Amino acid sequence: MTQLKFDARVSASAQEALEPHVRPMYDQPGSRRMAIVEFAHIERMEPAPGTEKEPSVKVRIVGLELPNRDQEGAVREAQRFLHLQRTARGTLDDDGQLELSESTLRLTGAMLAYLETARLRAGLAHWREYAQRIVRGPDLTVTEVRHEMQALAEGLTAVLDTARDHGDDDT
Repeated sequence: MTQLKFDARVSASAQEALEPHVRPMYDQPGSRRMAIVEFAHIERMEPAPGTEKEPSVKVRIVGLELPNRDQEGAVREAQRFLHLQRTARGTLDDDGQLELSESTLRLTGAMLAYLETARLRAGLAHWREYAQRIVRGPDLTVTEVRHEMQALAEGLTAVLDTARDHGDDDT
């Protein structure tokens, strides 16, 4: 697996953004700061074939901004949302409805937009894997392909049919 390595140097603008936080971090051991970070590829290491070294890519922080106390909540919320979107998982029940995993439900904090995002992400991941199995599987007849595409279309429709989840039959 390719390793990610951070260069110890940061851009001048990133260093400037960090300056006001250096002394407070020193004075408060164990303290933390939220940040929005941009890093850029600066170097790659590709070992020769047959060696036991892992390939690596080195990046440098080129952009960095730290929110003030009033902004920190919004940045933390964005981080939580991005984490939820990346990690959302679920399974299909016997009726084909998506049930989010317990860990995904815990991350939503009962926030409806997060729940819907997690539900859609987990559902799309399931049907993407289904489509990949069709593509990687044995050669299918036209009839079999139509059958598989129908199952895929019905599954995606179920994922998108949020009104059904709420008992609204008007859609």
